[in-house]
Amino acid sequence: MPDSAPSSCPCGVSPEEKLSETTTEHRADQLKALANPVRLRMVDLIYHGGGEICVCEFMDYFDLSQPTISHHLKVLREAGLIHSRKEGTMVRHRVDETAFTALSTLMDRFSTVRETEEVSAE
Repeated sequence: MPDSAPSSCPCGVSPEEKLSETTTEHRADQLKALANPVRLRMVDLIYHGGGEICVCEFMDYFDLSQPTISHHLKVLREAGLIHSRKEGTMVRHRVDETAFTALSTLMDRFSTVRETEEVSAE
């Protein structure tokens, strides 16, 4: 599907206003990662855990094995939603604020009524 409407289209949407294919793919990957209830809860726990949380702390909140928790964290990391850093033998995870700001901007984009010019019939 092309990124831009044909120039004869009366809808008035310019190609510059549309999301690029790259942006669309990236945001879709992020939304897919967050669509899983376990991963959404993990992000919430990180946020409420003071911004960082150790992988072992997730074990208190989920009835999941450590490898399953690690898999969910990997999905979040690959989607660019969290960052991980090693601290001794522990791995700490934090939310990527930039990613969530971009998702918030996307949601704002779709939650705003778009003003369109009326085409007058003359």
